[in-house]
Amino acid sequence: MAEYKAVRDPHRCPSHPGAVIEDVLDGANMPKTKIADILGISRQQLHGILAGRKPLSPAIAVRVAKLIGGSPESWLRMQADFDAWHAAREVDTSKIKRLKVA
Repeated sequence: MAEYKAVRDPHRCPSHPGAVIEDVLDGANMPKTKIADILGISRQQLHGILAGRKPLSPAIAVRVAKLIGGSPESWLRMQADFDAWHAAREVDTSKIKRLKVA
């Protein structure tokens, strides 16, 4: 059997965890308000996460992992990848010189 290494296109933005959560919840046939209640967050906060406007906090990652699976670490890595991809494109580092260590 051939082995294939997964390679992500570095020019493509990683998925926000909210997009993945929304895909899973679409099949749940449960109102988003009920999901927000289960997670212990407001409906507005849930919608912000699902829309990719709000980050997934460690506390919410633990709750999401319990609700739909995966580990809290995997949800947080997804958020970190998303944040790092955007930071690498938005933060000006042109005046920073690399530190040379002897």
